[in-house]
Amino acid sequence: MSYRRSAGAVPYPVRVFDDDTPAVANLDPALLGALRRAAADAAADGVEFVVNGGWRSPEYQAHLFAAAVLKYGSEEAAARWVATPGTSAHVSGNAVDIGPAEARAWLSEHGSAYGLCQIYRNEPWHYELRPEAVEHGCPPLYADPTHDPRMRRGRTA
Repeated sequence: MSYRRSAGAVPYPVRVFDDDTPAVANLDPALLGALRRAAADAAADGVEFVVNGGWRSPEYQAHLFAAAVLKYGSEEAAARWVATPGTSAHVSGNAVDIGPAEARAWLSEHGSAYGLCQIYRNEPWHYELRPEAVEHGCPPLYADPTHDPRMRRGRTA
């Protein structure tokens, strides 16, 4: 089944200023504001951010998780890469996947000044808003989502 942009699918990277793409427009306003401020400053350094993933409907997230189970062979293995709809920060609009590599490198160096933090060591593209990072830096990375306590709720059997 192919998912539409209205469900949060991003068939091709979009700019962080694209208000017509639900994956961007439906992000949490605080996350989107921080992301856009960072993108504007990165552009001054010659670095362009694109969104490869952002807000997703629960149905689309369930589809992505089911596809990961098929790919990796079990729910446990899939959970290292894709969250269930009940645990995904994408479904709540609180996570964004950023590209290209130059943008991720810029964010790894400057992101905490905007509260934008990489959360998982195995997902260098996945960023979430941590406002306390502006003062205290980003928290330590989880190895992957299975180490994140937030991922223990809403898991399927």
